[in-house]
Amino acid sequence: MELGISLSLLGAALSAALAGAGSAIGVGIAGESAGGVMTEDPSKFGLCLILQALPGTQGIYGIIVTFIVLAKVGLLGGESVAVSWIQGLAIFAACLPIAIGGWLSAIAQGKTSAASIQMMAKRPEEMGKALVLPAMVETYAVLALLTSIIMLMSIQL
Repeated sequence: MELGISLSLLGAALSAALAGAGSAIGVGIAGESAGGVMTEDPSKFGLCLILQALPGTQGIYGIIVTFIVLAKVGLLGGESVAVSWIQGLAIFAACLPIAIGGWLSAIAQGKTSAASIQMMAKRPEEMGKALVLPAMVETYAVLALLTSIIMLMSIQL
């Protein structure tokens, strides 16, 4: 039973840590680009901020999965549930899509956002197009989130 809870918590921790780390890296990449643009034209702050914030969503997705796991095993305001090592391993595996998918997609989205910030710097009238490019990467973060949630919901404790 202790191994099952431990595996569950390891999956929950990886969901938050890897997706959060990817978001921090992605937001940082986009922020570097935004800082360069705003040295030339500070009036573009709002547009830059929107594009910089996009890679931060993966960290939020990782936290959502972490909360779902904690609630599922009864460590978030409920009664503690007996979790076998097989169930714990299943929960751990269910956390991997958002942990790994969130981590990698946030970094990729940060790079795409940085490119969009550079595009918007020269052609601010193309802001709609600049938002679509990193939003395409977001699609895969959402798919990773949905995969983790569906897998978690299918595990019977």
